[in-house]
Amino acid sequence: MTVMETETAGEAAGETAVPAPCGAAEAPPPRPEGRDGYTISEVAALCGLSAHTLRWYERIGLMPHVDRSHTGQRRFTGKDLDWLSLVGKLRLTGMPVADMVRYAELVRAGEHTFPERQELLMATREDVRRRITELRETLEVLNYKIDIYADARRVSERAWEGSR
Repeated sequence: MTVMETETAGEAAGETAVPAPCGAAEAPPPRPEGRDGYTISEVAALCGLSAHTLRWYERIGLMPHVDRSHTGQRRFTGKDLDWLSLVGKLRLTGMPVADMVRYAELVRAGEHTFPERQELLMATREDVRRRITELRETLEVLNYKIDIYADARRVSERAWEGSR
């Protein structure tokens, strides 16, 4: 399996769905005559990334080889958009770029790397869980402080109304 041939459990079971690429609100419109090629500016707009970032992803090996048109323009496919969506999710986890590149290399290397990929994702999941716990604790502190200010404000407003 290559980077471009990733599939979900639903797809493996024969289910078909057209997910919105790169976190876009909706899937891109179908291409005329069934062509599946998006320009770098279209992908940048869909994914919220700059063209510079997309080129950099390709240069460092985070993106697989992107096809080119006869004029040399990059032509991204729907599978490229799916991959970029996954990369976006990995970025949100806080996964270091080096680990994302390593993951991409493992995917390109084939199915025999499943255990190593799983290990990398499990470590990332633990980091995410730890951060979620920290964020929940931080939220509790914020809620506590907000409640203190709300109470103080009510007391102050009552005192002001009582002095009129």
